[in-house]
Amino acid sequence: MKKLVLIFTLVASYSAWAQGDVDAGKLKATTCVACHGSDGNATIGQYPKLAGQHADYLAKQLADYKLAVTSSGAQGRSNAVMAGMAAALSATDMADLSAYFSSLPLSGNTTPKNVIAIAEPLYRFGDPERGIAACISCHGPRGNGTSLSGFPKISGQNAQYTQLQLQAFRSSARNNDLNAMMRSVAVKLSDDEISALSAYVGGLH
Repeated sequence: MKKLVLIFTLVASYSAWAQGDVDAGKLKATTCVACHGSDGNATIGQYPKLAGQHADYLAKQLADYKLAVTSSGAQGRSNAVMAGMAAALSATDMADLSAYFSSLPLSGNTTPKNVIAIAEPLYRFGDPERGIAACISCHGPRGNGTSLSGFPKISGQNAQYTQLQLQAFRSSARNNDLNAMMRSVAVKLSDDEISALSAYVGGLH
């Protein structure tokens, strides 16, 4: 029953975003290319690839960046760069940008063989003894997540960016995850496990 309640809560949270206009989003994305690339596939590792990401997830992140600005960091997702980008965006702008980047093809990525031994068991099964949930339970066997529930696609993502986010969740520097789901996992991961998982998920397809 608790799982059903969580699912309905997630669906209600993310279904509020209106469908955006891809063409309008392309026109509005000119300032995004410096970090995220002209095709939404950031080549600088610390920045995320936006191409192929669920539109609802992208819209929520933009709204959270703006919320952090308007709440002086008390709510939302704080980021010095994105604060300036998101502050002036309307809900329509966010929907259009999200629709555009979601429509773009995600560039390929690979999983280094040396991280599989550490990362694959954690991704597939978690670690019940340490209370670590399996990544697959939310992000799926291929790392595609689910749009309705708000779980992002992590397959193909830049490993450095994923690592930075896991570290931020672990320290609670990032806290816009629903019900602290990511923080409860990341706080139990070692540096080596975070590094291995970050590289591993990039090659899931």
